[in-house]
Amino acid sequence: MSVENVLKLIKDNDVQFVSIQFGDLFGTLQNFTMPASLLDEDAFEDGLAFDGSSIRAWKSIDKSDMQLLPDPDSAYLDPFREHSTLNLIGNVLEPRTGQLYDRCPRSIAKKALAHLNSTGIGDIAFFGPEPEFFIFDGLRYSSEPGGSFYEIESVEAPWTAGQDDGFNQANKIGFKGGYFPVSPQDTLADLRSEIAVHMMSMGLELEVHHHEVATAGQCEIGFKFNTLVGAADNVHKFKYAVKNTVYQHGKTATFMPKPLFGDNGSGMHIHTSIWKDGKNVFAGDGYAKMSQTALWAIGGILKHGRSIQAFTNPSANSYRRLVPGYEAPVNLAYSATNRSASVRIPHVSSDAARRFEFRCPDSSGSPYLAFSAMLMAMLDGIQNQIDPGQAMDKNIYDLPPEELAQIPSTCHTLEEALDELEADKDWLTAGDVFTDEMLEAYVSYKRETEVEPLKLRPNPYEFELYSGC
Repeated sequence: MSVENVLKLIKDNDVQFVSIQFGDLFGTLQNFTMPASLLDEDAFEDGLAFDGSSIRAWKSIDKSDMQLLPDPDSAYLDPFREHSTLNLIGNVLEPRTGQLYDRCPRSIAKKALAHLNSTGIGDIAFFGPEPEFFIFDGLRYSSEPGGSFYEIESVEAPWTAGQDDGFNQANKIGFKGGYFPVSPQDTLADLRSEIAVHMMSMGLELEVHHHEVATAGQCEIGFKFNTLVGAADNVHKFKYAVKNTVYQHGKTATFMPKPLFGDNGSGMHIHTSIWKDGKNVFAGDGYAKMSQTALWAIGGILKHGRSIQAFTNPSANSYRRLVPGYEAPVNLAYSATNRSASVRIPHVSSDAARRFEFRCPDSSGSPYLAFSAMLMAMLDGIQNQIDPGQAMDKNIYDLPPEELAQIPSTCHTLEEALDELEADKDWLTAGDVFTDEMLEAYVSYKRETEVEPLKLRPNPYEFELYSGC
């Protein structure tokens, strides 16, 4: 969309306000709102000033001035605001140099694409994310020195079957029994359709929606792939639509990877391919009709898979999902169609659709950083011709221990993933895409706000185990 079309959209729809949005390092969408009358062509050229010192792990207060440059391609009418509002996602710039800010995830994504072009390997990268999420009727939690708890409320959940709450009509979904049921077991079909209507009004091209495997409201809404930046923008739009729609119905949504003990967690499988001059460079005549370039790209993903997890599985809770027995891939291997491998090559009917799927990620962090890290790993694999080894066409979950021991595993904790990132990061800093300063700030913040604080807090289950000592 051109700047002129954005201004026309504002005029034709009597838009009163414009919200300028951006994603922070950790996947949270931020924004400020201004009267629509103040948005002019200059704003798209010069940017809009804001204070970056209050954004996590960004600027210090003595260097807080920043510019936000709205991207006209990201424009959409907000379906949730009482007063007509147009939303725009922007790129963050250094005001004195006009350069992309090296801690802005969207800026990093743009630099990753520029690096792709500089290598000559391709000129565009496509990403197709599949975010899963839970919709709960209520969620309460507390973490205090004198006590901690969480409590999930869901009319679908089997643990509510014995409650005398005045509306219990059975039809509960059992643990791991939530895949594709119809109503009345699936209580959220109409709500998902409403979310889908909002998403389509925001520019997402939807493909499917359904209940997912876990009980208690696990859902998936599939949408069409896009370019790296466009796909990451769409993940932010997706989460915005989900959270606001369910909030209007008195419910709450979470993209937390593992909110339920004993049931499947929520991932964000990511499909990807690289194109050049209008052709898919992943299509070929090798294994599963993939090109040698594609296999080298898979080699890069597998080689750097453990350090990639600092961005694709960026929360401490991510590693409660990455455990055996709950359909999450915990071994770094690849296969055609086999969903127990961390990299899957789906069966497709055309070379244009040829791609592979990385199944480890979840959506608890920045989509720009997750996709950029994947692209950089693929490029490293291609440039250095990294052999992914033999495909694993067996069910990895059923392998004997001696065979399973030969397959590298994913990280077991966030701390381990951060350690891996610090030890294996040169491939990220190629082309100055990820800077050392940005990586240091990211790792430091994660350690200080997640890793170390969690070590200090007892878990309720510990009281069951040890309170009688």
